[in-house]
Amino acid sequence: MMLSYLEITQLTCDHELINNHLSALKTYLNKTNHRRDIQWQYKIPELGEGGSCSLFGHLQDEPFDLKSVLLTEHQDIDTNLVNSMQMLTQIVDYIVNTSQVDWFGIYQNRDINNEQGLVKLAYHGAPSRPIFPLTSDFSLISNNVQVALSKKGRVINDIQAYQADGGEYYICDPKVKSEVCLPILTASGEMLGIIDAEAFKTDFFDENTLALLIAGCLLIPNYLPA
Repeated sequence: MMLSYLEITQLTCDHELINNHLSALKTYLNKTNHRRDIQWQYKIPELGEGGSCSLFGHLQDEPFDLKSVLLTEHQDIDTNLVNSMQMLTQIVDYIVNTSQVDWFGIYQNRDINNEQGLVKLAYHGAPSRPIFPLTSDFSLISNNVQVALSKKGRVINDIQAYQADGGEYYICDPKVKSEVCLPILTASGEMLGIIDAEAFKTDFFDENTLALLIAGCLLIPNYLPA
């Protein structure tokens, strides 16, 4: 699956590095002493005019409730959902602790009121937007949506230079200097979601860190909620 993933996403990375991170991450997930509480609700920023951008530092009074997206009106949280969310939370912990990245999140493509959107399931870092609409219009300003729709990975190690060259960029936290956004795919190449990683310094994402993020993308499909 690694080779097909790299081909679809148009990423270049050392295969041995990816396999080493895959092995280490699997070992970590197989241990039972890393269990953590699931964050079913989280604070989110106020959105600007038209909902196109987040107003950094201004939080909405009501937190976002993941259960409103993951469960239907008459559903209860079951063991399968708890296990899925627990494993995703552990993957976030491992990647953050291993890489020291400043922000990391896992998003799933889900149907929301008959429209497709990227829903933030688990993350580490500052409050951020909970849902990105999967539309061509929003892709013009959103790295996340561009990656989801194209299935091509994106590595930006200097956001300021990227913008100066005409690249469109959705700014949530002005401290972010570099970002990697990668698709989460099925074995046959269907888009399941994305991961997003952000750092407060330029040139943060070297090949080793990219290999770690790719390893995460290869394992995450096993744990996404139904």
